[in-house]
Amino acid sequence: MTETAGTITILSMAEVYDFRAVERTWQERWERDGIFRAVEDATREKYYTLVMLPYPSGDLHVGHAKNYTLGDAITRMMRMRGFNVINPMGWDAFGLPAENAAIQRGIPPAEWTKSNIENMRRQVRLMGTSYDWSREIATCNSEYYRWNQWLFLRLYEHGLAYKREAPVNWCPHDKTVLANEQVIDGKCWRCGHTVERRNLSQWFLKITDYADRLLHDLDRLDGWPERTKTMQRNWIGRSEGVQFSFGVEQSDAHIDVFTTRVDTAFGVTFLAIAPELPVVATIKGIVSKKNAAAIEAFAESLRSKSELERTSLMEKQGLFTGAYAINPLSHERVPIWVTNYVLADYGTGAVMGVPAHDERDFAFAHAHGLPVAQVVVPERGWDTSEPLATAYVEDGRLIASGDFTGMSSARARIAIAERLASMHAGGTRVNYKLRDWLVSRQRYWGTPIPIVYCEQCGEVPVPAEQLPIVLPSDVPITGEGSPLARSPEFITTTCPTCGGRARRESDTMDTFFESSWYYLRYLSPHDDTAPWSRDAANYWMNVDQYIGGAEHAVLHLLYARFFYKFFHDQGWVTGRDEPFERLFHQGMVLYNSEKMSKSHGNVVGIDETAEKNGVDAMRLFLLYVTPPEDTSDWTDEGITGRVRMINRIWRACEPHLEKVSRNLGSTNSLGELPEAITSEEKALLRAVHIALKSAVEETESRRFHYNATIAKFDEYINALTTLGKEYPESPAVHYAVHALPLAIAPFAPHIAEELWSRMGHTTSVHLERYPDVDERALAQDEVTIVVQVNGKVRARLQLAPGTPEAAAVEAALANPSVQAHLDGKHIRKQIFIPNKLLNFVIG
Repeated sequence: MTETAGTITILSMAEVYDFRAVERTWQERWERDGIFRAVEDATREKYYTLVMLPYPSGDLHVGHAKNYTLGDAITRMMRMRGFNVINPMGWDAFGLPAENAAIQRGIPPAEWTKSNIENMRRQVRLMGTSYDWSREIATCNSEYYRWNQWLFLRLYEHGLAYKREAPVNWCPHDKTVLANEQVIDGKCWRCGHTVERRNLSQWFLKITDYADRLLHDLDRLDGWPERTKTMQRNWIGRSEGVQFSFGVEQSDAHIDVFTTRVDTAFGVTFLAIAPELPVVATIKGIVSKKNAAAIEAFAESLRSKSELERTSLMEKQGLFTGAYAINPLSHERVPIWVTNYVLADYGTGAVMGVPAHDERDFAFAHAHGLPVAQVVVPERGWDTSEPLATAYVEDGRLIASGDFTGMSSARARIAIAERLASMHAGGTRVNYKLRDWLVSRQRYWGTPIPIVYCEQCGEVPVPAEQLPIVLPSDVPITGEGSPLARSPEFITTTCPTCGGRARRESDTMDTFFESSWYYLRYLSPHDDTAPWSRDAANYWMNVDQYIGGAEHAVLHLLYARFFYKFFHDQGWVTGRDEPFERLFHQGMVLYNSEKMSKSHGNVVGIDETAEKNGVDAMRLFLLYVTPPEDTSDWTDEGITGRVRMINRIWRACEPHLEKVSRNLGSTNSLGELPEAITSEEKALLRAVHIALKSAVEETESRRFHYNATIAKFDEYINALTTLGKEYPESPAVHYAVHALPLAIAPFAPHIAEELWSRMGHTTSVHLERYPDVDERALAQDEVTIVVQVNGKVRARLQLAPGTPEAAAVEAALANPSVQAHLDGKHIRKQIFIPNKLLNFVIG
């Protein structure tokens, strides 16, 4: 096929299907005609399909293609099912890799990112995807990040963006903050120097204000995987308990603790606190110089340790400070220990040690010779004369607990909380593992935070009319210190309030910020008056199907939900206050049972696969090899099998295209189901509609097990090939040929379009209606009933559907093979499954 003066010229029939020419031609035609552009239409039901915003890392491989192929198949199915579909694409273009590339290769981050975007855009188009490229965004463009800054200011106005000191990974040699992934074995990834934990002033978003809603509303997300919802519940980590204070002996200081087991408060034998907790300074002032020096040395030993190391990887370590706290309930002196496993910015930064009733405390107490005081026992059958071999962590009845002795744990928790409240020493509280979101980064390649610092006015937000604060392009990136902080042209400014001297915030935003709302920017990507059109959001939102890797099950999805709830509270979006109705996690693609990576030399590239095997074959393989949520293996045999399938489709249809074209007239529809005379014709029509039914059901059920659908297409093509050769004039053959491009269009879009065009159609197959399933075609004249004797297959009977048990038994007993295996033996039992199975149990 060639293209001349804007028209399609049909070439003579070819024996061999030229997939390269066909795929290139149709991709160019789709783009030229803009058939995938989405426009709001109040008369049609919308459908918003979205794959997670990709990072422009460079070359794509077939593992990446699995995600895009699945999303595209769903999109094309929904469009052909009559929905008004939006299917946008863009780039999560800020981030650390671009800055690292600038340091390592001397390439400006913008240049590196732009080059990667151009290559990946080409590859995504090469896959035959149906994205609306008129809506393309890149988060590193100022027309996008201007609205990052605008949204930050709105959060700031509502008290949800604030600044405070927080610990960071600090490289003293490069004088820069490092991300967790840049700290390798406690060393800077670049210079190898030991990394310190240092407190720096940081920007946070107060996501904890939304913790209850984020947790509660998970129950409404019926279209999300349960595992993902469980991971979010655990991350939020809501717990109800009591917070109360221990006084510090010889000072006015106090130490707050939170516990869900206040019924064990009389069993506290030590306090474990973080060495960075402010109260430690007070403690060092009241203990001996030797103890103070030991505390300082202990804290220094942890400065190069990451949070993960301290809480999960290291052995639990501690040091007795020499100071004591006072238990407000028992009035007993409790030794205060600094430990490596308690963090200053997690909870209160202190934990009450109850070895008898907590496994971690039990192990720590035994390691350091601390007493174990049991204060809860089971209701009956417990010998307190023997020391505990393990911690008793269940509820029970209190002992050695003052006025509360004899109470059940449940009753004591209430009574002790009330006592603490009456003493003004504490009270009930809901606590969360979730912490506020640290969004500031001491790096260059990100959105500048729109705050200035004035000598007179202090912290001042930049007015909206002065946005965007543009990221300068001429800042040298060396890996030492904050690049923006070293740029006088960027830092020096005037105060928006008083006009006096001021300096800009040199931190940039976490890249999760821009990926938390990009799905709304797609709706009006070039609007320079607002981050998104409210009218467009009212029509297109919420996202109907979100697709992406399970590695984003917590942070990205949690942050996007937080943002959307805030937007809903402001009245900027309507309907449900959740952005994503349904969520699907696709599985990985391995090669030689390993994750694809350049370092392993096992990357199967998209370009080479498209050139060698064709895009349609690649798409069919990725959809066929396993259910989409499962991990699959890329194999040469598997892709070769799908190449053969493409060629079988071509050979099955090509001889009949001219005849089908003559019979069509002016209609694009399949028309009436043709009369089927022979059993072979009936079987072919049934194969057509079995395949159609599978495609529709897998889409509407949201399972997307198109592997099963493609297996049905194999049967369809086999039946068409056989009957087409024997009875080329059969109406059933012509019907099946006409239906095939419609049926396979979502999965193999190029060959579908080519066949459709060669039949004489002038509109795209992808703008046609997906064929409805005709139940008449699915009806069977006969069914196969398997006959077993003692569970072994002895015959297969062709009987009418719905044959009753008695008639099936009669037919089976008349079968010679069954007779031979029964051999006059007594039938003790018979098992009958209508239309499927009859099993005789003899003995």
